[in-house]
Amino acid sequence: MRTSHVIVVMGVAGTGKTTIGPLLAARLGVPYAEGDDFHPQANIDKMSAGVPLDDGDRWPWLDAIGAWAQGRTGLGGVVSSSALKRSYRDRLRAAAPGVLFVHLSGDRELIGSRMQQRQGHFMPTALLDSQFATLQPLQADEAGVVVDVSGTPEEITARAVTALQALDTPSSPTA
Repeated sequence: MRTSHVIVVMGVAGTGKTTIGPLLAARLGVPYAEGDDFHPQANIDKMSAGVPLDDGDRWPWLDAIGAWAQGRTGLGGVVSSSALKRSYRDRLRAAAPGVLFVHLSGDRELIGSRMQQRQGHFMPTALLDSQFATLQPLQADEAGVVVDVSGTPEEITARAVTALQALDTPSSPTA
């Protein structure tokens, strides 16, 4: 399945955005951009110190991701971004109106255990609760899908591809 859509893989820290994003991009035949690479150093320093980002910290980061997405409009691409709040997703949509979201979702226990196993990432497990507190799940009027993060990366990616294909399939007329 090749896509011309730009897809934002979203969710709280530890859901697997950095793992699933490249796998999804490969399956869709489009480039991948790591959302963490768009953070200014000040954001990384703040999170490394265990301090959650506020909206003022996130706007420039979201604008940089939005600019990348806008540059891929009509060409396709996958980028990771927590995109925790509706206002953050709205900002990304303002930059790239056709963007689709893949919300990686799972329970706190599973995600926390995965975060504890990560090596060398700047986001400490201590910030996971603030991520869940900030999260505004993808709404029905937002273009995208919710994908459960239980299982292997390959299983999660396959679920994402299937869900995205269903978005591209027109609904059957009802009699």
